Amino acid sequence: MPMTIERDLHMATGNGETSYTKNSRIQEKVMFQIKPVLEEATRAAYSALLPRTMVVADLGCSSGPNTLRFVSEFNKSMARNHKGEAAEALPPCYISGLSGSFYTRIFPSESVHLFHSLFSVHWHSQASEQLKDTKNKCLDIYITKNMPPSMVKLFQQQFEKDFSLFLKLRYEELVSGGQMVLTFIGRKHEDVFTREPNHLHGLLAQSLKSLVDEGLVEKEKLESFYLPFYSPSVGEVEAILKQVGLFNMNHVKVFEINWDPYDDSESDDVHNSIGSGENVAKCLRAVMESLVASQFGEHILDKLFKEFAHCIAEHLENEKTKHVVLVLSIEKAIIHV
Repeated sequence: MPMTIERDLHMATGNGETSYTKNSRIQEKVMFQIKPVLEEATRAAYSALLPRTMVVADLGCSSGPNTLRFVSEFNKSMARNHKGEAAEALPPCYISGLSGSFYTRIFPSESVHLFHSLFSVHWHSQASEQLKDTKNKCLDIYITKNMPPSMVKLFQQQFEKDFSLFLKLRYEELVSGGQMVLTFIGRKHEDVFTREPNHLHGLLAQSLKSLVDEGLVEKEKLESFYLPFYSPSVGEVEAILKQVGLFNMNHVKVFEINWDPYDDSESDDVHNSIGSGENVAKCLRAVMESLVASQFGEHILDKLFKEFAHCIAEHLENEKTKHVVLVLSIEKAIIHV
C-alpha cells in the first residue's frame, strides 16, 4: 500500500517505552528555548488588537503532554500580562481539538490572532510519486552527497510548494496584525548537503541497509522509501516569505540542541555513547516508526532501531552532533490593493 502522509505520519501513541509521550524531551526543551519568542508574539497580538476574545492555535501532530504545552505557556503569558489582577478576573479559556491537515483551510477567515507550530511544517503535505519514481535504485532515504541532483531538487520544490501554500492559508485565517511563530529542524548553512540535518537520517538509512543485507527487508522496498520532509535554511525560508509577500518578519533565531534529549551539557564530549545512542534512537522512533512500519512492517521495528542506536553510538564516539533549530516569528502584512 503506497505511503500517505495523513494516514501514516503520526507520533507513537500510548505511554510505553517507545511512545512519543516518553520520548519527546527534545520538543519540550525546544519549547523552553523559544518561550521568549512566543511571549513577545503573544504580547504583540494582544496589545495591538485588544480583542474581546483571543483565538490561538497550535498546528502540530503531537500526542501526550506536549499537545497542550503551547496553550499552557500562552495562559501563563496572559497571566503575566494581567499581573496584579485577581485570578478570577482573568478570562476563561476554552480548548477545542480540530482534525485535518494544515495544508488545507482549518479556520474561518480572519478568526485567529496567533498561530504556533513546532517541528511540523517541515513535513511534506503528501507523498510525492515523482520523488519516489526519481529515487529508483537509490538506497538513501534523505539528501546525501551521492543523491542525484534531480532528486534533491524535488525535496526542495516540495517544501517550497508546501510552505507557500501554508503561508497563504494562514494569511486568510489570521486577523489583521495577527502573529505566527514557526519552528523547524533546519540548517545553519545554505549548502543543502551540509551534515547538520542529513547525517542522522543517513545513519537510519545505514541501519535499513543492514537489514536488507540480513534478508529482513526487501531491497525494492528500501529503493522506494524516503523521508517526506525537508530541513530548510534561513535563506530558503526568507526567500519563500518574500516571494509569497503576505507576512512581515519580526524575528528569526537559530540555535543548536544536542541529539541526545537527556544531554544538557555544553561539552563537546559524549560521556556514554551507548546510552546516548539509545536515547536518540527512541526519540526518532517515536516520530518515525509509523512511516517505517507502513513501508516495511511492524515486525522490523525493534531490530531496526536497535541497529540504529548502535550506529548512532558509534558516530557519537567520534563526534558529538547537534540538531539545528530555526525559529521564525512573523506578522500578517497589510496589503494595499
